[in-house]
Amino acid sequence: MFRRIAPLGIAVFAGLLATGAFASDLDIINAPEIDVSGSAVSEGWYLRGDLGYSGWMKGGKPDYKTFSSGGVTAQESFDSARFSKPFSYGAGVGYQFNNFLRTDLTTDFFNSTLSGGSNVARRCSASEPVGTSCSYSHEADYSATNIMANGYIDLGTYAGFTPYLGAGAGVTYVRWDDTTFNPYCENGTGTCSGTDYLKDKAEGEDSWRFTYALMAGASVDLTNRIKLDVGYRYSDTAGGKMFKYRPAEQNLGASGTKGHDDGFQKHEIRAGIRITTW
Repeated sequence: MFRRIAPLGIAVFAGLLATGAFASDLDIINAPEIDVSGSAVSEGWYLRGDLGYSGWMKGGKPDYKTFSSGGVTAQESFDSARFSKPFSYGAGVGYQFNNFLRTDLTTDFFNSTLSGGSNVARRCSASEPVGTSCSYSHEADYSATNIMANGYIDLGTYAGFTPYLGAGAGVTYVRWDDTTFNPYCENGTGTCSGTDYLKDKAEGEDSWRFTYALMAGASVDLTNRIKLDVGYRYSDTAGGKMFKYRPAEQNLGASGTKGHDDGFQKHEIRAGIRITTW
């Protein structure tokens, strides 16, 4: 019996050794596992600087009141409003709590030009045919300073690449320069007449407005403390004061705010640097 079992045992043992050797050979040729859980995030305080470009910006249609002799007012609105595409720049300080959560306080600066028109829907003058009406072309510049508190969720770091989502809320200080009023007749002839149709400027106003923002993007590790941040930001700033009554209207007793803007919404592409300091 032993003589029969011994050769069988030797064969099984040899088979196991061969299988182990084969598995060992497989381990040698297997590709190393890539660990995607590692992160170059440095926890602590960081500084940031950013540049932005608003490829698309919407501001609604500003409206204003007209003031005539006798104190009669009428409400007018812009038929069109176009904003230039402003650049922005800003800086901030933040704190990285861990690999997935951070927050910062930022300040951004930007300016833009608004151009538009309004049709007051009245005859240009008594000499003009019925059906012709006066319109205005308008132009004004504004500057803005934005202060935001932001929070972000980092979605994991993959070979130095960290996608993220974020949101923020804060206030924007908007200061308007003078708004021009250039009257013209819709049919291209005649002259707009009367106090309401003077070529004039209205003194700009300023105000603080609520603003919120939504962000998405990704950072790239340049070193374990310096990151390149590229992303998209949508921001919505509430409407507010735009310009005062014109001098001719003030002479008739008008006072206070004549025009209000409807706020503005911006779609921005942004790029910046984040540096962990301590």
